[in-house]
Amino acid sequence: MSNDWSTPEGIAAIKDALAATIEGWVAPVAYGVGISPASSSPEREFPHVNGPGGTHGLPAVVLAKIVGHAHGTQTYDLSRAQVEAAVETLAPAEACTSMDHPNLAALRTVLAELESNPAREAQVVFVGDLDDPVSSEADATLRTLVQS
Repeated sequence: MSNDWSTPEGIAAIKDALAATIEGWVAPVAYGVGISPASSSPEREFPHVNGPGGTHGLPAVVLAKIVGHAHGTQTYDLSRAQVEAAVETLAPAEACTSMDHPNLAALRTVLAELESNPAREAQVVFVGDLDDPVSSEADATLRTLVQS
């Protein structure tokens, strides 16, 4: 991907080009990367959630490509290496200073937590439709955050 990372239009073009490589790709209405809590609480922590109408589509495509997701509602475990790959893939987007990069910041937070406490586990949740059945506890937490 040698496109222009310095403008929103360039990032959108990169997203579209990468999405075209995922057969059957349908953007989720909500998504996020969560991490198991450091306490005994069962709820996942989501440093950032992307709800309906969100404008940060590139991270969804990058994460989908990494885990093999194309459409629908699904929760995937993320290894530390997969989180690192997502950070490395998205880092060039910081050249675009006219927009925030909350998903990249969230991924870096999750990566730091995984490095400091290997017992913690990361997951990515994609929600194809808010009316879909909940796919996991992480999905339930994400939907609660999206709808609050």
